[in-house]
Order: sequence, then C-alpha cells, then structure tokens
Amino acid sequence: MKNAITRIAMAAMLACGTLSAAQADEFLVGAEIPLTGNLARVGAGMQEGIMVAAEVFNKTNGKHKVKIVTIDDESAPAKAIAAVEKLASQGVVAITGGYGSNNISPASDTANKLGLVYITSGGVDDSLVASGRKNFFRINNTAGYEKAMLGLLQDVGAKSVSIVYSTKEATSGLAKDVEKALAAKGVKVTSHSFDPAITDFKPIINKIKLQDKSEVVAMVGYENDYVGIIRAARVLKPKIKAMVGVWSLATPKMAADFPDLMPNIFGTALLPFPTEFKTADGKAFADAYKQLYKKEPDYLGQFGYVQSMLLFEAIARAADKGTVKKGGIADEMRATDRETLIGRVQFADNGDNKNFVHRMAQHQDKKIVIVWPKENATGKLAYPALPW
Repeated sequence: MKNAITRIAMAAMLACGTLSAAQADEFLVGAEIPLTGNLARVGAGMQEGIMVAAEVFNKTNGKHKVKIVTIDDESAPAKAIAAVEKLASQGVVAITGGYGSNNISPASDTANKLGLVYITSGGVDDSLVASGRKNFFRINNTAGYEKAMLGLLQDVGAKSVSIVYSTKEATSGLAKDVEKALAAKGVKVTSHSFDPAITDFKPIINKIKLQDKSEVVAMVGYENDYVGIIRAARVLKPKIKAMVGVWSLATPKMAADFPDLMPNIFGTALLPFPTEFKTADGKAFADAYKQLYKKEPDYLGQFGYVQSMLLFEAIARAADKGTVKKGGIADEMRATDRETLIGRVQFADNGDNKNFVHRMAQHQDKKIVIVWPKENATGKLAYPALPW
C-alpha cells in the first residue's frame, strides 16, 4: 500500500508539472463526492456548489483558472480512498468534497499521505481534526451544530427531549454532546441509538410514546434516517410538540421529495428558501447557481461553494508565490481569514474553522424559514407544531 501511494504521488507530481508547463493558469482540482449510494442526495447538493464556485472563480479571478475532475465515491469508504488515489494520479493539486465522516476519514488520510490539501463541509466528527492531518481543512464542526440545536430547544423551553441517533461516529458524537449539555441545564433526556442499516423506527418511536413521553424528538442522523423516523411518528403519533434534526433536513430537496413529511420540521440551515442574499459574494453565488441549475440554491450548495472558493483562492495565492508544489496551498489555507456566505472563516492549526455557528430553520408552507438565532431569523417559529 505504501509503495502504491508513493508511485501515485510521483505520478501526480509529474502530471502537475506537465500541466503547469502546458497551461500555467489552469489547475486541476479533484472533487471526491458521493453521487450514488445512500448519500447521493447530499453529495449532489455539495457538487452543485463546487461547480458554481468554479464558475464564479474562473470568471472573476482574471489570472488563474480551475478545472474540476469529479469522481463518485459511491458513499463507501473504500471507494472514497480509490477516488482520491485516482484523482492524484490524474494530477489534481487539491481535493474538495467528501460526505460522511466515516468516508472522509480514510479519504483525507490518503490525501494527506499524497501531500494533497483536502477540504470538506461533510464531516463533523472531531477525530477528523484530532488525528494530525496537516493537509485537512473543514468549514463546519460538531460544536456549531450543537450550539444551534441547543439554542432552539432553549428558546422553545423544552423540558424533556428524546434523542434518536445513528451509531455512526459523527452522529453519535453530536448526540452525546447534546445529551450532556441538555442534562446540565436540567432537561430530562432519554437517548435511543440505532444501527445505520435500520429501516423500521416504530419500536423506538413506541418507546418514546409510552415510556419517555418527551416534549421533543431530536434526530441526529441522515436523510434516510429522518424519513424513517418521521414516518414512524406519523403512524404512532406520540404526544410531542416538535421534531428537530440537524444536517440534510431543512433543504428544498427534502421539501420537494417528501411534502407530506416535512411541514413544521426543524433542521440546521444557513439559508432560507427562497434564498435571500445581500452581499456581492452572495448575489454572485445565487446568480451563477440559478443560471447553471435553473433553481434556487440550498445550504448544501452553499457549503460546497464556500469550501471550494476558499480552496481556489488559496491555490491562486500559492500560484502567485510559486509554491503550489512546495506545500503552499496548505500554507495559504492556514492563512485564510475572510467573511464568507457562512460567516467568518479562519482555520486553526488542526484545520478546523474557529468561528462556525449554525442556524436552525423550519419547513413552513413549502418554504424554509430561519428561526434561530433571532438576529438571523427570516420568520417566526411555529411551536408546538408537527407534520400531522
């Protein structure tokens, strides 16, 4: 394995050198993304943002251009590793993408060994920034999601919460952090873990209905999990006041695909739907997104856009200094400090964004309304409120 990675690294360097000599102003950037498998929906959303970032960067930078090379990791760790290796062999100078911490961890390990910067918004497991990966960067983290969920639950005055969470690393880590924080505030908390392969959530919902009798169900999982949990709740109808989730829930895609399940559901989102932008950067993003995809952007695209634009800008600065092949992209990433569509981004020594705080949104009348924090709210939250 070590020899194979060494050969790939040499091939990548040679390919990069050939590219630079032939066309100095264009850099290949890899996108390792789940476009099939159980994470295909969120992967597609991130991919749209990546392509919009490339479109905007290439039109506005003036001196340098990027070309995206995309490989589907099929939502599988082994395929994610293979995707990174293939991208390296094709001469990419860095990688953007990745979704699911269990996929990102081995993929970013491989990128790190190959000397390639890897940036994502799809993995919040803290082990990703605690393992010494010098070339790993992310723009969001567990702490930002925890603050958002806790803030909403505090605002509605929830006195009892049942947490339903997947046993995957990122989801279980966030669930345990939320449980601990709620208990410290005197909230009664009951937790129910489930295997990612589960399809029938009625036994868990029945326990919540008959034993927990909580006011709120807090879901920490992924799209398919949310759909199963909400469907089970619609059947059993526990006497709760709200259902709250995190990533990949408060999105236009979920509203369009599951119109009967989403009304009044809460989830993390930085963007309302329809979108509203006041900055030049935001308007450039929205205009390019609508032009390319003929629809309103969502927060998955926004994350993909921000992570990729920061990477492209770092590549451009490294190119100006002649340090692209000397670790300059990672150096420029660490020097990043600017306002973006998700707020101010600065990377700590471990590659984590120091400033990330998420927002909470609610599905309301086929719209997505930001309801927390109050200073960013685009509408009033409905509580108690359920999708049945």
